[in-house]
Amino acid sequence: MTNTNAPALILPAPPQGTNALASQDIRDIKPPLDIPTGWEWLWWTLGALAVAALAYWAWRRWRKKKETPVPVVLIPPHERARERLREALNLIDQPNPFCTLVSDTLRVYLEERFSLHAPERTTEEFLDELQDSALLSFEQKRSLGDFLVRCDLVKFARYEPGRPELQDLYEAALRLVDETAPPPMEPAVASAPGTGQPPLATAQSETADRQSPSP
Repeated sequence: MTNTNAPALILPAPPQGTNALASQDIRDIKPPLDIPTGWEWLWWTLGALAVAALAYWAWRRWRKKKETPVPVVLIPPHERARERLREALNLIDQPNPFCTLVSDTLRVYLEERFSLHAPERTTEEFLDELQDSALLSFEQKRSLGDFLVRCDLVKFARYEPGRPELQDLYEAALRLVDETAPPPMEPAVASAPGTGQPPLATAQSETADRQSPSP
């Protein structure tokens, strides 16, 4: 016989938080992952290579332009000497600076033009060396010696020449540069084919032949 008076077993109810977490853990199904095909990867690769090639080309062009040397215009010694002598005229009212500039200009010109070591030597040493040189005529040597001695009087002996004498020194230096400058290059005249004569001479000869009467 069953005893109905026994105490009943009471089970605790599950906590509410567990059910809430369980409900939140249920997520929607993710959409399928879009995996690029082989052609898409190919186009991306080609595009990246094109951009890299363009960047490399631009870099090479910039570097080449940067490294291109600037052409240097070579000015002949006689032209540089003329320019410096013209600049010396601005100092003609200052005898010492004027004579120093025209004297140095002529010495540097002679060194560059004839390889004469004029700037490093005294006037006496330079004139002694010049006596055995055939680069200048006798008159040019005499004029150069007179020019250098007169400049030294102003530079070292405190001689105060007048403006006409300084102008004469300028003209003497310029005259020596003009006399010793190399002759200008003459344009070459092409010969007429098979004649060895310039085209103008050949044409004149042919005209004379046509005009001469036949025997």
